[in-house]
Amino acid sequence: MAVAESSQNTTTMSGHGDSDLNNFRRRKPSSSVIEPSSSGFTSTNGVPATGHVAENRDQDRVGAMENATGSVNLIGNGGGVVIGNEEKQVGETDIRFTYRPSFPAHRRVRESPLSSDAIFKQSHAGLFNLCIVVLIAVNSRLIIENLMKYGWLIDTGFWFSSRSLGDWSIFMCCLTLPIFPLAAFIVEKLVQRNHISELVAVLLHVIVSTAAVLYPVIVILTCDSVYMSGVVLMLFGCIMWLKLVSYAHTSSDIRTLAKSGYKGDAHPNSTIVSCSYDVSLKSLAYFMVAPTLCYQPSYPRSSCIRKGWVVRQFVKLIVFIGLMGFIIEQYINPIVRNSKHPLKGDFLYAIERVLKLSVPNLYVWLCMFYSFFHLWLNILAELLRFGDREFYKDWWNAKTVAEYWKMWNMPVHRWMVRHLYFPCLRNGIPKEGAIIIAFLVSGAFHELCIAVPCHVFKLWAFIGIMFQVPLVLITNYLQEKFSNSMVGNMIFWFIFCILGQPMCVLLYYHDLINLKEK
Repeated sequence: MAVAESSQNTTTMSGHGDSDLNNFRRRKPSSSVIEPSSSGFTSTNGVPATGHVAENRDQDRVGAMENATGSVNLIGNGGGVVIGNEEKQVGETDIRFTYRPSFPAHRRVRESPLSSDAIFKQSHAGLFNLCIVVLIAVNSRLIIENLMKYGWLIDTGFWFSSRSLGDWSIFMCCLTLPIFPLAAFIVEKLVQRNHISELVAVLLHVIVSTAAVLYPVIVILTCDSVYMSGVVLMLFGCIMWLKLVSYAHTSSDIRTLAKSGYKGDAHPNSTIVSCSYDVSLKSLAYFMVAPTLCYQPSYPRSSCIRKGWVVRQFVKLIVFIGLMGFIIEQYINPIVRNSKHPLKGDFLYAIERVLKLSVPNLYVWLCMFYSFFHLWLNILAELLRFGDREFYKDWWNAKTVAEYWKMWNMPVHRWMVRHLYFPCLRNGIPKEGAIIIAFLVSGAFHELCIAVPCHVFKLWAFIGIMFQVPLVLITNYLQEKFSNSMVGNMIFWFIFCILGQPMCVLLYYHDLINLKEK
């Protein structure tokens, strides 16, 4: 039973209770007492005790006092209980006092864990584990059903063939690509020694970087190799171009700052550590193999190489690459072989094919992201002791398409911001124009990496990238209008992963088949 702290009305169960209560009053003169009322518990000082007792939810406590006969008086003393002459915190009291029937069970306002106000404040690790278990169970059944119905459909010709073994052009092209960084280093050395002017150096860097990307294109188009070999070589060529542009642009900027007499800032957290113009072959070689596209003379480094960790990540990499190959051969290839051209057939049939292809395509895309951006880049960073390993951010939570492009591929995003977007702004190009130029460059390289190995130039990849520009505007508008992060996120997942990528796969596949039949 709750009692009111009042000199006129103090109830005790025995003679010993008076002295105990007096001792309690002398120690806690400002105690508030909780009384039952029609609307809930109320303290004697008039403050409601429903959900905001003393305006402190986390430290809401109800005291308990036991007299000689064992009865308990509940007094809200703000932090503990009094048992006889001894005060204890609620968490330290005997369970027979804390969990008495008269002890208040509801002492503050609380939301349900899945309510809209509290859902993002909770951990959902258990639900995530449940989703993983369900996915494994469902897809295991589908894999078994597919194998029972169609048998083993793996065809190694898509990945590797005896024809590619006899064609050394792709392999030799990969081995000779380092001549372009060496040429860029020679150009910088000539500039450092004042043998050539700044304008001539810029012209030579343009020639070297352009040759670095055209060389793989010419090799792939003149030889007949499997598609994956061409894709890998084209990726190497595009990465080489991006690195060479960053090397030339950064070196030119450091050279300009050095000539102006700017010494940089020696503070460890400074954005510019040193502006001393020093052309080093060692720093260029490290940059060419490091998991970054932005050149700088030095990088943050880790303390050591974790060999056991590298082995574990490498095993994961092999497993996920094998999983990608299995999904492509067992699911995606049969679907696209049995489909019509999405732009030349029945509309409903095309939608059905796209939706059927969307799920295995999404699995492959997620496996590719995890294999390359997480496993491979982290393995490379560990072996090179490269410290900054933010290769991606939480792009899966992107509220708009613009946020997705800023978070899912951080090396390319940093390159775009550093060497394209802000230079455009500094040269008077408006923000919208700079964004369009960035998407134009991105679309061109996506088209090169897909169209050149397939020998199909229909610009589907380029069109798909440029279609992102209106999607950026649409998702930004919806985000501002509805102020709901889930709207833009769902639109991003649907358009990008469910509709866009499967459509591109079907378009390129049928154009490739038509090319072979000619």
